[in-house]
Amino acid sequence: MIIGYARVSTKDQKLDRQIDELKSFGCEKIFLEKISGTKKIRPEFDKMLEMLRKNDLVVVSELTRLSRSTKDLIDIMNRFEQMDVSVKSLKEAWLDTSTAHGKLLFTIFAGLAEFERDLISERVKSGLNAARSRGKLGGRPTVRNEKINLALKMYDSKEYSINEILKATGISKSTLYNYLEKRRECIIQNLNHNI
Repeated sequence: MIIGYARVSTKDQKLDRQIDELKSFGCEKIFLEKISGTKKIRPEFDKMLEMLRKNDLVVVSELTRLSRSTKDLIDIMNRFEQMDVSVKSLKEAWLDTSTAHGKLLFTIFAGLAEFERDLISERVKSGLNAARSRGKLGGRPTVRNEKINLALKMYDSKEYSINEILKATGISKSTLYNYLEKRRECIIQNLNHNI
């Protein structure tokens, strides 16, 4: 079965051009979505996934309709491959995984994207190592114990709001909650140890 997927990012945008292109290609069913490609939950995309069967072909007007990031696109394509479903982009003529040529090209592009991610990771590690060799520490700055202790005391007193605690100590909400969680875990461990 030939299945089309059309998506625009906002409610105000129109799907007409994509629908026309997909119908011209011969799509038997078209899933329409008005949601950002960066969203993890895309109801119509998920419905399409449930409907797909082995040897189906998913057609999009262009690759950006499937995904907004290379990593996400590669994940989607791998998922389709596991389902034995092919993908064709009308704009990017090279992408047609129902052909050996299209599969090869996508594999090359996926490999290049992975190579780029690895290079970025290596550069970050190299930069951190160079900074450490000069006596600088990478990562987020550590919070001084006095600030944490004060924040915990204020929290335990139940006299201050979270915002008042954050303002008085200068720590972030996530830092406060992380320390509260660590403290709770320590208490549970001690209780279990004493039983």
